[in-house]
Amino acid sequence: MFVAVNVIADRGLRGDQIDLTQNHLFTLAEGTRHTLANLDEPIDIRLYFSRSLGDSVPQYAAYFARVKALLERYVELANGKLNLTVLDPEPFSDAEDRAVADGMQGVPITQAGDQGYFGLAASNSTDGADKIGFFGLERERFLEYDLTKLILGLAETHKPVVGVISALPPSSGGRPGSPREPQQLTLLSELGQFFTVRELPPDSAEVPADVTALFVVHLGGLTESALKAVDSFVAAGKPALVLVDPVPEALPPHAPPLVEPAPPEAVNSLLAAWGLQLLNNKVAGDLDAARRVSTGGTIADYVAWLSLPKTDVDTSDPVMASVERLNFATAGILERLPDATTTVTPLISTGPRSAPIDASKVQFGPDVVGILREFKPEGQPLMLAARISGPARAAFAGDGGAGNGSDKQPINVMVVADVDFIYDRMWLNQSNFFGEQVVQPIANNADFVINALENLSGSASLAGLRGRGSSYRPFTLVENLQVEAEQLYRSKEQALQEQLKQLQIRIDSIQKRQGEQGQTLLTDDDQTAMDRFRSQFIAVRKQLRDVQLALRQDIEQVENWAKIINIAAIPMVMVVVAIIVMIVRRLRRRHAVQRPA
Repeated sequence: MFVAVNVIADRGLRGDQIDLTQNHLFTLAEGTRHTLANLDEPIDIRLYFSRSLGDSVPQYAAYFARVKALLERYVELANGKLNLTVLDPEPFSDAEDRAVADGMQGVPITQAGDQGYFGLAASNSTDGADKIGFFGLERERFLEYDLTKLILGLAETHKPVVGVISALPPSSGGRPGSPREPQQLTLLSELGQFFTVRELPPDSAEVPADVTALFVVHLGGLTESALKAVDSFVAAGKPALVLVDPVPEALPPHAPPLVEPAPPEAVNSLLAAWGLQLLNNKVAGDLDAARRVSTGGTIADYVAWLSLPKTDVDTSDPVMASVERLNFATAGILERLPDATTTVTPLISTGPRSAPIDASKVQFGPDVVGILREFKPEGQPLMLAARISGPARAAFAGDGGAGNGSDKQPINVMVVADVDFIYDRMWLNQSNFFGEQVVQPIANNADFVINALENLSGSASLAGLRGRGSSYRPFTLVENLQVEAEQLYRSKEQALQEQLKQLQIRIDSIQKRQGEQGQTLLTDDDQTAMDRFRSQFIAVRKQLRDVQLALRQDIEQVENWAKIINIAAIPMVMVVVAIIVMIVRRLRRRHAVQRPA
């Protein structure tokens, strides 16, 4: 069937291009076109590819053809501002020496140790340089993003200044119930590619005047003077992205804070001035968005760790352009105050099968299975992030803050009720490729932060493009079945386990009446009852195994059908389209031949 598809498509669709991917992965984004059309200075690009690498691994040859074609399209759209040179760095050649000098990552392709190269180096007229050391196959879906980001970084010599004031350490812990393993905070280095980042201490008394936008990480961990500095910055009409969290898992257990934090009342006052409140000692739980985790040898849905799909974000907001999935951990719950003078627009919310969870249940080794068993959805979405605009007063006016307390100035703030989502463990997978660390996004957490800061600071060249970076494409039908089956299994399991416990107690009570020498002192009725209880015990254990087997079979059956449909549907559609186009073209030729001169 696949051979037939290729033959028919080659004849019927030659010269035509149709992008049928869900996110239009092969259609240039508007952000890319805008970037290329507005280049002010020439950029030289050197594309390195060893043909011997393509001979050894044909997948790289096909990938190189795509990279080369895409860069040639970039050159066409750049109005003469992009210069592309393609080099084959053969062993011991000048091209190989230049590839090494440009920092290309070589991989062994022969037993003699010859290196193969597949990378890109670029430079501008002001000695700025950047590179992609090796085009790994695992990042092929992110090709346009990587190329456009590189060109934009070389084109924009004056970047907006973002002040980052953080009360969290640069590493976080592990999964629920597991020993804590430090994880890197890559996001801050990512910010440096788009902004001039100015790190501020968590006890800052003021924000420098040249800061365009402020990024506050863990509002509740700042000192009171830092809160007043944030208040003054926002009250002056300058934009800020603020992260606040009732249960910041990134803080090591029992570790002292970086600084003496302001009292909770001061944090609440600042949020109230913006028209918001963070529910006290509550985190958001969502049955549909729960992430599956392994804890204590058990795999279960952790309803406090959320993997939020696109349906849970405000897609009309430019910050959410192409954001497909966000991963949060023990996020707080935001609510608009009834007397708010600002406009509070939800950016991220849970689904309807949600409910608040006591913060005490998710701290210090949460009982994931127990939380799931006791979880009762309330049928209302919970707000996790919001955009705030409109007039607001300063929270600390007259007390070292800005304003006089009655003045209301328009503000521009985004508040997110989670800080853990910016850490690598929530949105990145890391792998080692010939000694080089390769990272691959599994969610759009970093994209959301960068989009937000670009939007707040007035730069949005990549806002419509960056969201293509997520490779996570779950079978939502399978996930929904897993959630429902998991709840059904847990309830049946609990009932059957209770039966087993009661039967074991009865058997033990009868066995205690046996003699020490193994001679029974039981009556015939007791022996009959014991045999009956043992039979029931075996039957209940069989029911428990049947429930587990049925759960696996239902999930596997739906998953297999979903895979078959996904694999077979597109080839069948292509066959039909190719046949229709071929018939239409032949009919047109026939009419053209039959038409009299």
